[in-house]
Amino acid sequence: MAAAPNPLSDLLIAVPVVILACRAGAQLLKRLGQPPVVGEILVGILLGPSLLGLLWPGAQAQLFPQAALPYIDVLGTIGLLVFMFLIGLELDLGSLRGHSRTAVAVSQAGIAVPLLLGALLALWMYDEFAPPGTRRLSFVLFLAVSMSITAFPVMARILADRGLYRTRVGALAMASAAVDDVSAWCLLAAVVAVTKSNSPLEAVATALWAVGFTLAMFLLVRPLLARWAARAERRNADGLVVVVLFSGLCLAGWATDRIGVHALFGTFLFGVVSPRGSRAIKATAARLSAFAVPVLLPLFFVSTGLRTDVSLLGGSATQWLWAGAVLAVAVLGKWGGGSLAARLTGCDWRDAMSLGALMNCRGLTELVVLNIGLGLGVIGPELFTVLVLMALVTTAMTSPALTLIRRRADDPAADGSPEGDREDLAKEPALQPARPG
Repeated sequence: MAAAPNPLSDLLIAVPVVILACRAGAQLLKRLGQPPVVGEILVGILLGPSLLGLLWPGAQAQLFPQAALPYIDVLGTIGLLVFMFLIGLELDLGSLRGHSRTAVAVSQAGIAVPLLLGALLALWMYDEFAPPGTRRLSFVLFLAVSMSITAFPVMARILADRGLYRTRVGALAMASAAVDDVSAWCLLAAVVAVTKSNSPLEAVATALWAVGFTLAMFLLVRPLLARWAARAERRNADGLVVVVLFSGLCLAGWATDRIGVHALFGTFLFGVVSPRGSRAIKATAARLSAFAVPVLLPLFFVSTGLRTDVSLLGGSATQWLWAGAVLAVAVLGKWGGGSLAARLTGCDWRDAMSLGALMNCRGLTELVVLNIGLGLGVIGPELFTVLVLMALVTTAMTSPALTLIRRRADDPAADGSPEGDREDLAKEPALQPARPG
C-alpha cells in the first residue's frame, strides 16, 4: 500500500504565503482608513477561486493542494478558538453600568429587527438557495441570526483608532455590542442545536446540557480559576498559566462540541469566566494573541476565501439582485434598528446614527457564523458567497460612514481625521468609572 502524501512541505510554503499576504492586505487597507480585518478578508477571497483560481488555477492548486487543505483548516480553527477565547476575555458587561437602558435597547433592537427582516427574506430565498434536504426552519433561523451579528473586536479597534473609545458614544457602542454578542451567540447556539437535532426532544436536551454547562462554568470554573490565577501570580508561574489557559479553552470547546452547540461556544464562554484583573491572565492573553492572531488566524481567512467563489453568482442579474437584497436587509435591520432605538432612548440623531453604523460592522465574527452554517449544510456555496460579500461591505462601510456622520460644517478638522473626532467629542460628558458591586 502506498504511503499517504506528507503535506509538510506544502504547508511550509502555504503558511508563510498566507501570513505575509494577509499582513500586507491589512496594512494596505489600514492606510486607506479601514480596519485591518477588511484587508485580511479581502486577501482570503482573492487567494481563492474568485481571483487566483480564476486567473491562474495552476498556481492556486500548487499553493493550496488538496492534501494540505485539511491541515490549513485545523491550524486556522485553532487560531479561531484562541481568538474566541480572547473575545470572551475582553467582553466586559460592567460597561453597562450607567448606560444599561440605551445599551440594552440598541443591542436588542439591533438583534430583533434584523432577525425579523432576515426571517422574512429567508422565507423568500428558501426555494432558491436552501441546499437539498435542509429544513425550512433551520434555514430561516440561521439566515435571521446571521443578519443580527456585530463584530465586537472590530468595533473596538475602530473606536480606538478614531479616539472614540473612552467617549460617551464609544462606551455606549461597546456596551451595546457586548449585550449583542451574548444574545447573538445564545441564539446561534439554539439554531445549531435545532439543526443538529433529529427531534424537538433532542433539541431541548441539547439546550438543557448547554445551560448546565454554562452554569457550571460560572459557578464552579470561574471561582476556581480566580483562586488559581491569584496563586500563580504570586509564584510568577506565567509558563504554567499559558498551559492551563490553552488547555482549558480546548477542553471547554471539546465539551460544547460534544454537547452539540459547536466548540467555539465553549472557548468563548471560557474567556468570559476567566478573571480579568489578574496580571498573569493578561500577560498570557497577550502572548496567545501575539502568536495566534497574526500567524494562525490568517489561515482561517484563506479557508473562508477558498470556499467563497464570486463566479458562482456569474453574470446572472437575479443572483446579484438577491445579493443586493441581502445587503439592504442587513444594513436596514442593523443600522436602522440600532439608530432608531438609540434615538428613542434619548440620543440625538448624530449619536444615534453613529451607534447604528457601529452596530452594522460585522467583520470576522460574521465569517465565523457563516462557516458554521456552511459546515452544518444549512447554507450552500452560493449563499455563503453572498453573505461573505455582505460581511465585507458592511465592515468596510463602517469607518467612512462614521466619518460622514461625525463631521460638522464648523469643525476645522472636518476632513474626517481621528483628531477631528477627538476634538468634537471632548465636549461630551466624561464617562463615569464603574463602581464595584
